[in-house]
Amino acid sequence: MAGDSIALRASHVTMEFPRAERTPGSLKELLLKGRGKTTPFRALDNVSFQVGHGQVVGIVGRNGSGKSTLLKIVAGALTPTSGKVSVNRDKVQLLTLGTGFDMELTGRENLFLNGALIGRSRRFLQEHYQEIVEFAGLEGFMEEKVGHYSSGMVSRLGFAIATAGDTPEILILDEVLSVGDLFFRKKSEARIREMIHGGSTVLMVSHSPGVIRENCTQALWLDRGKLRLFGSPKAVCDAFEASQQPGREHP
Repeated sequence: MAGDSIALRASHVTMEFPRAERTPGSLKELLLKGRGKTTPFRALDNVSFQVGHGQVVGIVGRNGSGKSTLLKIVAGALTPTSGKVSVNRDKVQLLTLGTGFDMELTGRENLFLNGALIGRSRRFLQEHYQEIVEFAGLEGFMEEKVGHYSSGMVSRLGFAIATAGDTPEILILDEVLSVGDLFFRKKSEARIREMIHGGSTVLMVSHSPGVIRENCTQALWLDRGKLRLFGSPKAVCDAFEASQQPGREHP
């Protein structure tokens, strides 16, 4: 997409997964008969949209609406059943909670492991080691096993690794701004704003419409795998919140 003002384009993306028609009643039944017949479950249904360079797009929707599936397809971790996403994946960084961490390794070991998995060189990680540790607020904890960390500590370390150094061209955030204490959330949001000013394109999932309104330039609403609305953060979040009111089930 050289010379294009579009950073990524999703065209008629559909993703289906097999789903068992019935759950085995016991472990014995599962071992003897397997899972039985399956039917396709459509996690994403003909989703199309495009995002310009430097845009920050928030994704809202109920649990199971396809938000994380969409991010994984954009990042190249999943291949859609049909349709396609056009994006330069060499420039994409996906940050999702706990991805690429070994609970039996220390924080220091996981810093290099997770960094390598998202394309960071060992030299880069060595040069930015102190910056990462300080931003994550994990001084004194890096020799502890990550299995002893809270989920917030793991998220802070992952966020610090993914956002250290030069601003990535395309950053994908899967529910990472809602964890940790208020102080770290403010730090994370400030770093995201730095990336916005630096020209990064950001795609982020959040269960908090307030986070989307405050940090995004556009938003999209996924509902049962379908794209219901794409537009301004206020318009999309207002419509999504209205749909959550009792008696306001979206058709």
